[in-house]
Amino acid sequence: MLDFRAVSAVQWRRELATGEVSAVDLVTTAITAASNQSQLGAFLYLDPASALLRAAEIDEVRRAVLDSRAGSSRSAVMEELAGRAPLLGMPTAFKDLVDVAGMPTTRGTNALPATMPAHDHRLARRVHASGAISLGKTQVPEFGLPCYSENELAPAARNPLAPDRTAGGSTGGGAAAVAAGMLPLAPGSDGGGSVRIPAAACGLIGLKPGRGRLPDDDPRRTVRNLAVAGPIAHTAEDAALLFDVMAGHRFHRSGSADRLPAGPALRRVHEALEHGVEQLRIGVITESPFSPDLDVVLAESAVLALERGLSRLEQRGHILQGSSHCTGAEAFWPADYHRHFQALWTAPLGELDPPAAQLAAMAPLTRYFIELARNRPEAQTRESIAALEEFAADAEAFMGPWDVLATPMLAFAPPEIGWFAGLEPEENYRAQCRFTPYSSVVNVMGLPAINVPTYTDPQGLSWSIQLIGRPGSEEQLLALAATLAQD
Repeated sequence: MLDFRAVSAVQWRRELATGEVSAVDLVTTAITAASNQSQLGAFLYLDPASALLRAAEIDEVRRAVLDSRAGSSRSAVMEELAGRAPLLGMPTAFKDLVDVAGMPTTRGTNALPATMPAHDHRLARRVHASGAISLGKTQVPEFGLPCYSENELAPAARNPLAPDRTAGGSTGGGAAAVAAGMLPLAPGSDGGGSVRIPAAACGLIGLKPGRGRLPDDDPRRTVRNLAVAGPIAHTAEDAALLFDVMAGHRFHRSGSADRLPAGPALRRVHEALEHGVEQLRIGVITESPFSPDLDVVLAESAVLALERGLSRLEQRGHILQGSSHCTGAEAFWPADYHRHFQALWTAPLGELDPPAAQLAAMAPLTRYFIELARNRPEAQTRESIAALEEFAADAEAFMGPWDVLATPMLAFAPPEIGWFAGLEPEENYRAQCRFTPYSSVVNVMGLPAINVPTYTDPQGLSWSIQLIGRPGSEEQLLALAATLAQD
């Protein structure tokens, strides 16, 4: 029985190229795992028939190419195919905020009718062009707003490490699917932590690229443009493979006989695994920008995860030091960050004017956000956005003398299913900020960041460290994450 948790996507790619497994084998494994673990609520929509048909077509194309190149060595032909279609035959799935042709898009709400797009979103088109096969659409919260993936459409996305707890959000279904072995890897999107939060909750690697780094993201360099796409995977190597595809990187021969063509991120990870990462200066932040307004308390396991991650970094020769501008939230974080971010996060909802029946069908938290946005004076919204724009403009200065900044990732363990939603909307939002006190500010600054699991507690829950890099340092962060996982 094939197992996506035991073998990396990079290895499956190699075995697909050598013919040891077929696309049908991998898709069948994914469908079986998803069907056998449907209680985890990872998928909102599953289309096994279309996925198997596509897998069979890919296997037939591979056979036809090999037959047409009978005079060439099989390895040379398959290497060429792997360079042109790096994810050829690899199963994956998009969260249900992304349009995929022929699959319903619900955006996690029953307040609006689902749409049936005729065309892929740009990101889906790029990933499909790499040879990946979509199994369906994964669970999301309503409109992707909360950091837990629960809605009225389908069962909540549960954490495979502790099924009574949330898988996080908003890419909670995707993270649950990868962690449970339903998928080898999954693309997500991150507007305030929506890749890193579920990845951390489920014990996975999650990379948030910097603003404007991916060709299919919104290119506007403004804090109003918070969301970027990013990969979720078991290993930094697999995350690098998917990031190279999402970034539109070209795959070239690796120079190693046992490796297929690789993009720059994957090559950087391979180099790091063999030779390490150059010495980096790493600053440490433990204060949250929410701290002046919210009581952010780190669980003991969150502190242990940070300490273990920092210890590994130091053992690998990096220079660690707390930065003077990071010793307290008031020393550097923008004043009133909590108020300003809430205004930024909810501002687009103020432009909505749904009929009363649609509004009533929305989740209480969504209705609360809409009410906040409608009732906030426009001048206050402009003031908040201007304050955050000024802060984001100094993202390079935020890094100070450091190459990388390290923070905890989640402040406390993923709560039980229904815990957030059971709170009054205002307290629900505040609780989410306390749970994820270091993620949204990275989106505001537009910097890249990655979460890396560093500690498993006695209950089997995973805890991560967050590493924040300078603009354009995604490959470096992936390489650093890969070395952190080495024994």
